[in-house]
Amino acid sequence: MRVLVLGGSGMLGHKVWQTFAPRFDAYVTFRGAPASYARAGLFDAARSIGGVSAQDFDSVTRAFAVARPRAVVNCVGVVKQDAAAKDAVTSVAVNSLFPHRLAQLARAAGARLIHLSTDCVFSGRAGNYSEGDRPDAEDLYGRSKLLGEVEGEGALTIRTSMIGRELSGAHGLLEWFLSQEGGRVRGFRRAVFSGFTTKALAELLADVVENHASLSGVWHAAAEPVNKFELLSLIREVYGLNVEIEADETFVCDRSLDAARFREATGFGAPSWPEMIRRMRDDATPYEEIRGRAGR
Repeated sequence: MRVLVLGGSGMLGHKVWQTFAPRFDAYVTFRGAPASYARAGLFDAARSIGGVSAQDFDSVTRAFAVARPRAVVNCVGVVKQDAAAKDAVTSVAVNSLFPHRLAQLARAAGARLIHLSTDCVFSGRAGNYSEGDRPDAEDLYGRSKLLGEVEGEGALTIRTSMIGRELSGAHGLLEWFLSQEGGRVRGFRRAVFSGFTTKALAELLADVVENHASLSGVWHAAAEPVNKFELLSLIREVYGLNVEIEADETFVCDRSLDAARFREATGFGAPSWPEMIRRMRDDATPYEEIRGRAGR
């Protein structure tokens, strides 16, 4: 099956490409030139499409013409940690409007769209949110992602969250924590997370593409809930880091998702957190080399 992965340089996008390339006839897009990543052996230059931006929809249309996909995975988005997440114009253009334009394009091309949303469509005041719970995000990021959720035949939105390695920068929890070697950080005991590692999430997405073609609408995908103190402590143990973690009870936020409906429909059982973290540590991707190139 021909699959197009949008956003190959991102934290999730590159891992989706790595997972999909051996299983599908996969293509991947980049906003800039993919040459620096190709030199590290991460991407196939013949299947990498550069110059593709969510804010230049003609470039997306051209990528469709090259890849001629039967399925599209949208890993493009302004994430909460980006400075652009405070810019309403950019956030709405990329997180809200783009997925709906993409869904129209995919439908016209006869392709299925799989779009990634977030647990941040919820405020975190309640926790264990099901698909039937009313999203109540109060910030621009959460609201922009909610507006971008696609439904209808051939359009699937998966609400989830993730941690993982990055090819450049340190926007997410993991790269930030790895950079704290020898230091001291706070771990929030009352901040609850139920996402995946990007490796586990990419495998889930591959299973959805390959085995659950009829799945559409909005679904929650989640692992077992874990608080941020426990998660950081596990990462420290598995990676052998020298970081002191001070337990903090002051910050309260539970955005855990109830994924019972998704599990029943797909049979997908999330790996345990120790297993996911160990597999992430053992990933052979040369991140330090790639990140070094990106920093030059």
